[in-house]
Amino acid sequence: MIMTKDNRIIEKKDLIPNEIYAKNRRELRKKLLEFKKNRRVPVGPYSTFYFESYETMLGQVQEMLYIEKGGDQQLKDELEAYNPLVPKGKELVATLMFEIDNPILRTEFLNKIGGVEEKIYIKIGNEKIDAIPEQDLDRTSAEGKASSVQFLHFKFSEDQIKKFKNSNNEILLGIDHNFYNHSTKLSKNIRNYLNNDFI
Repeated sequence: MIMTKDNRIIEKKDLIPNEIYAKNRRELRKKLLEFKKNRRVPVGPYSTFYFESYETMLGQVQEMLYIEKGGDQQLKDELEAYNPLVPKGKELVATLMFEIDNPILRTEFLNKIGGVEEKIYIKIGNEKIDAIPEQDLDRTSAEGKASSVQFLHFKFSEDQIKKFKNSNNEILLGIDHNFYNHSTKLSKNIRNYLNNDFI
């Protein structure tokens, strides 16, 4: 039987029963935070990309079930929400968060970056891979205000995967919105972790 991790999907059987999770929660969350540290990439002063994986999404589902205790109906909803964010073998998936503590400054900023989800990319040498926003809902309102959380897919060809894994190639992660134009080079450590997301 192939494990569901290899199928890149979370199923009910992958989850720890709530009472066992509750007893081990502190240790499990500590391990997950350590794992996520190697998948976190700040870009500019306000944005941070968190590259998702089977492990991060499993942890998210587990935590939501623990907090809300909604049983099988909630589980169905959580799997529908989070399974699309597990990378499927030829993509990277990221949650992008705009983090500004001051609520007034945050609202001002988000009002200026409408459509930002269409301006995000990974660049391998001279080759650009544009992000595809998750289609669950519009991430920019009709008034032009961006959401502080964006879910993004970067789809790769076989050739682009090879180039990504080639340590001689420089890789940039960036946003080229008129109001927020920043990029950063992916470190060797981050790249080593993200390589595991590809088949």
